[in-house]
Amino acid sequence: MNSIKSLGLCGVLACAALAAPAHADSVTLERIASNEAITIGYREASIPFSYLGADQQPIGFSLDLYARIVDSIEAKLGKEIRLNYVPVNSSNRIPLIQNGTVDIECGGTANNKTRQEQVSFSVATFVSQPRWLVLARNDLKGADDLKGKTVVATQGSNAVGFAQALSAQGMDLNIAQAKDHAESFLMLTSGRAVAFMEDDILLAGLRAAAPDPAALAFLPEAYDRIYYGLMFTKDDAEFKAVVDDTLKGLMASGEFTAIYDQWFTQPIPPRNENLDFAMGEALKGRVANPSDAVE
Repeated sequence: MNSIKSLGLCGVLACAALAAPAHADSVTLERIASNEAITIGYREASIPFSYLGADQQPIGFSLDLYARIVDSIEAKLGKEIRLNYVPVNSSNRIPLIQNGTVDIECGGTANNKTRQEQVSFSVATFVSQPRWLVLARNDLKGADDLKGKTVVATQGSNAVGFAQALSAQGMDLNIAQAKDHAESFLMLTSGRAVAFMEDDILLAGLRAAAPDPAALAFLPEAYDRIYYGLMFTKDDAEFKAVVDDTLKGLMASGEFTAIYDQWFTQPIPPRNENLDFAMGEALKGRVANPSDAVE
């Protein structure tokens, strides 16, 4: 009788083991497997990382990288998954990751120590520096010419903190915060702000897409080095390994550089502008030695 009970118990345990989640240590992979879908957060105007194309569908460098990651996730789960897209902005992208609405954000998001307390990042996929974009007709020569004037930065972006620090150091700036990059750019071009601070590549994208790119100019000053990465749930080591291993493979094979060149050094949709933004030495170093470290 005891033997029969033991056999019965073993059978129950075996069934329970088979029924246990295959990725119990990864809340993200479990959610993707359960939904048979992954939800991708994208930006609507972060050229060339993530933005809307002519058909109003999201495209960009970060999304091309993530297409390769989806292949890795499908291989790991052993099934095809649907792709759901959710637009995000600087203010809601982290909360949407934290509450599970978005599985991964594929925009142009800076990795820093403060954000690492809330979310996790992939190895660096880009290196940028904040700069000022101005109207060429205003004949501003440098940051000193902005003293006491109204400038704009996008709410929730790193640029807000940089601008506030510069203001506190004696520039006495009136800092307006727009809801997204498109609104910040409109404030600049409409004359409501004399300068727009943001990461150089995002500004280069907005400038290239403008009706008259020559009407916009960069001030010479550049600030801290900023590392971009794909963003996802904090402390999900298994999901991070899938993301990072895929990106490291692309970097080692040369495919990452080919994807980079497609979006940064060649004409891109929807208007065939060329950002003419060759890979810098800092990013080349991260391609050779992938890392999510920040300075």
